[in-house]
Amino acid sequence: MLSSLLAGVLAFVLTVLAMPRFIRFYQMKKIGGQQMHEDVKQHLEKAGTPTMGGTVFLVVSLLVSALFNIFLQGFNSLGATIGILSVVLIYGLIGFLDDFLKIFKQINEGLTPKQKMALQILGGLIFYFVHVRPSGSDTLNIFGYNLHLGIFYVFFVLFWIVGFSNAVNLTDGIDGLASISVAISLATYGIIAYIQGQFDILLIILVTIGALLGFFVFNHKPAKVFMGDVGSLALGGLLAVISIALHQEWTLLIIGIVYVIETSSVMLQVSYFKYTKKKFGEGRRIFRMTPFHHHLELGGLSGKADKWSEWKVDAFLWTLGLVASLIVLGILYF
Repeated sequence: MLSSLLAGVLAFVLTVLAMPRFIRFYQMKKIGGQQMHEDVKQHLEKAGTPTMGGTVFLVVSLLVSALFNIFLQGFNSLGATIGILSVVLIYGLIGFLDDFLKIFKQINEGLTPKQKMALQILGGLIFYFVHVRPSGSDTLNIFGYNLHLGIFYVFFVLFWIVGFSNAVNLTDGIDGLASISVAISLATYGIIAYIQGQFDILLIILVTIGALLGFFVFNHKPAKVFMGDVGSLALGGLLAVISIALHQEWTLLIIGIVYVIETSSVMLQVSYFKYTKKKFGEGRRIFRMTPFHHHLELGGLSGKADKWSEWKVDAFLWTLGLVASLIVLGILYF
């Protein structure tokens, strides 16, 4: 446990030391930064802010996690570590390529949806064959009830990893929201991993939390850097595979309530708009803007024009995620 805490501290320090150099590189090379939604006026001043900062905390997390796990366990006991870190690496590379095409090649769309989905499925399959299949697990934990899926478990794994990687990606829309939301979720899984005695997974969790806190030093409002798809896709995939590795899949629906709400808001908005356009000839909306954090920015929870600051949106959604996480721990252990 002490070694894992030291690894987390090291990840924090390395991220804090490396991030300013990354930001200066962006500024020296005059690389185009993050583009903003014109509908959210208060975001326009952020246009050009360096992005792809997730590259720094991902590299730190991968290296520190791998080195400490090898030092503590040797090369013969790295099953869970290799499986989890492979997803982080692959999804980070997918996000990096997507960001690279947008920023450096000026291709607004980045990877096409089909390309991104194909690569995400590939990453999920690698995790399944590297970690899930060798462990012999084909059982889905649904609120404490074990459902044997057999070979069909692979489809759940793919749905879970791809779904939550994209959900965290949608959540990463305002300063600090995704980084601290994921840190809260990971801390909850860290407690579960500790109680289960899965210290290799605990180490990865603490290292990632340390790196995320180091990133937050530069990502809180006003953000000096954004994580980009390279960070958000990898973090979402990480949460999904950790819930699977700990055999607590169902908990991510509650621990990850913020990501679920963000994704659901987009799905509901699009579906309702298409339905009303077909039925009435005019598309209508449920939310002022999606994902949900933009709805809060443009008018809060009330129907009035009560605009929320980013800090207020952050505080509300972080608290929601924290309360949901405490509920899960209460269900599991009290």
